Amino acid sequence: MTTELLNTLYVQTQGADLRLEQDSLRVHLPDTTGRQILPLRRIDAIVLYGHINLSTELITRCAQDRRPVTWMTRGGRYLARLDGAIHGNVLLRHAQHQSHADAEARLGIARNIVAGKIRNSRWVLLRAARDSAPTAKARLREAAATLAEGIAATSTAESLDTLMGVEGNAARTYFAALAFAIRPADGIPAFAHRNRRPPTDPVNALLSYTYGLLRGLVHGAAEQVGLDPYIGFLHGIRPAKPALALDLMEEFRPALADRFALTLLNRRQLRPTHFETTSGGAVHLTDDGRKVVIAAWQDWKSQPWEHPIVGRDVPAGLLPVVQARILARHLRGDLPGYLPWIAA
Repeated sequence: MTTELLNTLYVQTQGADLRLEQDSLRVHLPDTTGRQILPLRRIDAIVLYGHINLSTELITRCAQDRRPVTWMTRGGRYLARLDGAIHGNVLLRHAQHQSHADAEARLGIARNIVAGKIRNSRWVLLRAARDSAPTAKARLREAAATLAEGIAATSTAESLDTLMGVEGNAARTYFAALAFAIRPADGIPAFAHRNRRPPTDPVNALLSYTYGLLRGLVHGAAEQVGLDPYIGFLHGIRPAKPALALDLMEEFRPALADRFALTLLNRRQLRPTHFETTSGGAVHLTDDGRKVVIAAWQDWKSQPWEHPIVGRDVPAGLLPVVQARILARHLRGDLPGYLPWIAA
């Protein structure tokens, strides 16, 4: 297992031109002189926001190298992804399809996914309670106690519908309490509840954007290990949706994405000027806001986290790969169950 965290190249300067130059990527920005040369071997993936030009030669090379290229709207909505030819283990994918078709096996994996998400949600709230004022501390701990009951309920859920109900109740409890983990800031409205499609306040806009960054990590991890990212267990099969990537995201949302967003907000790294409201009422990060988030995300991905299953610290950016491999081991029959990652 590699321990090196390769970089993801994020490009959001409108009109930027990316071309292949031997074994390097040449970047030219509009209204600037000169060019920037980046060795391809140091780039794990490319993410493009808005109007960015890529040469055919660069696209072809990325496809050959299985270096993912992801296209996003300027506002951060996912559009498409290029992965190149699939070389995954056909036996592993066959085992994945078989487990999906087995109701008991599918439910077992889904239970552990939801349990992992609720455990990590509870960890976020308890960690936030340490430095909170007395009233907020009490609300956060009360919500954490409720989530503990939700963890127990996952083990007795006898159907996916029941399990999804447990997850939904836990999510409502969690997001209602998350407001008490965010320090008030002038110009940024207090967080009331989770909303999306589109987000209508800065905190939800940040959460949605961060989930998009996390989704890219998890999708790539599933592909790297040889799993089919479109055959899920909790999310099943959803047309045009990478259900397995959405499954594997669940346990990482609280500790990696939500905690990251809380850190940016509470440290005042993001200000009201980093957000903009469209005529329809949707709120998005500005170009400068995205630059702040992306720079912080790159640092966040390199931060080590304890992984009790592998017995050592793992950089955040590699945790999804580790979990995808654990799932693959379970599907092959090497592990009796899927073991989610739990923040500590």
